[in-house]
Formats: sequence, structure tokens, C-alpha cells
Amino acid sequence: MQEAWIIDACRTPRGIGKKGKGALADQHPQHLGATVLKAIAERNQLETADVDDVIFGTSSQRGQQGCDLARMAALQAGFDVRSSGMTLDRFCGSGITSVNLSAMSIMSGTEDLVIGGGAEMMSTYGDVASSRSPFIDSDNIALREMHPQSHQGVCADAIATIEEIDRSSVDALALESQQKAAHAIKNGYFDRSLIPVYDWDGSLILDAEEFPRPQTTLQGLSELKPSFEPLADYPLDESGTTFRSLVLKKYPELKINHIHHAGNSSGVVDGAAAVLLASPDYARSHGMKPRAKIRAMCNMGDCPTLMLNAPVPSTKKVLKKAGLSLKDIDLFEINEAFAVVAEKFIRDLDLDRTKVNVNGGAIALGHPIGATGSILVGTMLDELERQDKSLGLVTMCAAGGMAPAIIIERE
Repeated sequence: MQEAWIIDACRTPRGIGKKGKGALADQHPQHLGATVLKAIAERNQLETADVDDVIFGTSSQRGQQGCDLARMAALQAGFDVRSSGMTLDRFCGSGITSVNLSAMSIMSGTEDLVIGGGAEMMSTYGDVASSRSPFIDSDNIALREMHPQSHQGVCADAIATIEEIDRSSVDALALESQQKAAHAIKNGYFDRSLIPVYDWDGSLILDAEEFPRPQTTLQGLSELKPSFEPLADYPLDESGTTFRSLVLKKYPELKINHIHHAGNSSGVVDGAAAVLLASPDYARSHGMKPRAKIRAMCNMGDCPTLMLNAPVPSTKKVLKKAGLSLKDIDLFEINEAFAVVAEKFIRDLDLDRTKVNVNGGAIALGHPIGATGSILVGTMLDELERQDKSLGLVTMCAAGGMAPAIIIERE
């Protein structure tokens, strides 16, 4: 099996995902996708007819984000029509999965040049939200009885309660995320991958992260009210089912302690990312130098009711596939969907905190669902180079109780 090489990665800044407030909120999602695809093609002087496929993660494939965003974004970016495209949904894990599938197609010998990435306009969610959810749909009692699935924020609070992780711990992690992100931005650690977004007329829309709150303090975090306690008891249907009752179907004795709020949960943002992968033969014949190679990949499922706990078993699985141990990994990126996810990840694996999310995470920078995994791969690549390190592991929780993972090795 041949290797899959990472040639380059780029992303947009993340804009606040709220209409009337975010700089990107009025843009079409295809425009964000086209921005990163055009940039990665220009940066690497790609003959786009050679791009075998563009694979994008997009979690909410409704409204403007429907109808194969990857293909439409590639066309808008000016790619040759012979370059194909597909869009996938593994919820929050979509952006890692798009890179993994790109690598798999190259490693199998099926393709030679593939772009993995993702785009998500969270500012449009209120416009395209479905009135029904596959998690709680009362018309599908079979699934709900087999695997009751709650709101992710309620799940985060449930996990914190079970693991005895308190409010002070998650607030401390949230503050550290803001401080690390502020330091990284100030020192230009994201600059290599960051691509400005321009409007059709050439005017600049956004060229810097919009979401971070470097002024955050522990005192300020401590004053925020938990976000998910009122939501937990909101009736979902005529039977009186609530998000809390769905958790209690599996954990009937659990008295949930609500500790997550806007300051220690991932930010709602818009954004897009692209990762260029090539086979060694194609790269060599076209003068491309690899920045890293894919060392191992995996997918893992865990309890759907708690939803957010798969990153730890996924990490163990991908390490085994790579023939590595935790001590071999120089840097870790675990998506900060909620502070408890990262805190539990660090505690369960007994990790050195100085190796985890060293430039902050989604609490400070935001989480554009389908794009985040691809963003994290690029962030990891840049940081391995900056620190002159070798091995990086990226993973993240996803709805349904899943977690993809990837290990990259710097060339």
C-alpha cells in the first residue's frame, strides 16, 4: 500500500455564526468552500484537471448547504470540470473523515491527487433547521428506545457528573483555551494556513479570527449561568419526553450537575478548510514536497446516549494501528466541543497538558462543524513544523457517539 502525503493545508478565519453579527454570515457556503479550494490550487500551482476528487465534510446538508457542496464549491473555484466532488456527514467528525477518505483513496492506489476539507455556515442553521431530529423523532420509537440520544450540551453535563469533573475544572480549561489562542494569534502561529475571504467585488470580508475573547477571566466565567439546565427539561413531544429523560432512560439514577455554559462550550462560527493530499509518485513527478504523511487513521463508536466519549477509545485504536504509544505522540488536538470532552481526554489518557491543544481550541476559536476536523489537521501540521516535532494525533467527538482519529507524521 502506498503512502498518502499531505502537501498543504489552508482555511478561512472563523466568523461569528450569527446573522447581523458575523462577517461571513451573509456569504453563501459555496463561496467559503471555493475560497479555500482556489487558494490551495493557486498556492500549489495545481492543474485542477488532475484533482481526482474533492471530499468535503458538511454536517447540515440542507438549504444552501445541500446538493453536494464540494462539487459546487470546486466549480465556483474555477476547477476543471473533470475534477469530481462529494460531500459527507459524520456530524462534528466530518472534517477528519474527509481527510481520512482522501488518504484512503490514495493509499489504495485508486486516486493520486485529492483534496479533503469541509465547510459549515452555522449562521444559517436557524433558517434551515428541521423540526424533527433523528435522535428524538417520536415517529421512530424503535431507535429512541434502543439508543436514547439527548442534546449534546446535556450529554456534556451528564458526563461531567459521572466523571466528577466540577465547574472550576471546566472553567479553568476554557480560560486556558482563550489564553493559548490569544498567544497564537499575536505571534502569527496560524498565519501560514489562514486565507482571507473576499467578496465578489474584491473587497475584504474577513482576514482574522472573529470569535476569540482574550479578555476572558475566571471571574467572568464563574458568573455565567449554565446553558443546558433549562433546555434539559423542555418538552420535546406530546408524551412529555425531554432531553433529560432521554439520558435517564440509560442512567436512571443520575442527577445531572449542569456546569457548561457559553464560555466553556465551543463557539458557533462559520468557516471552511482544505487539505491537499497526493500519492508519492504524483508528488515527485510534479515537484511537490510533502509536509507530512498519514501514519494511521481509524473510526470508533461509543455510547450514543452520552454521545461525546468516543475520542479516548478512538485514540487507543489509532495508536495500535500505527504501532505507537501515547509517549510517541508529540502533540494532540482534541476538539473542544465542550470543556469536559478535552478535560476527560487529558485525564483518562494521563496526558501532559503542554502537549494538548497548544494553540487553544474551539472554546476560543469556534467550531464550524463539518470543517473543524480539517482545520485541526492543518493546525497540527503547522505546529509540528513550528516546534520541529514529528508526530501529531487529531481526534474529536461526533454525534451518535463516534470519533474519527488520524495520526500524521511530519516529513
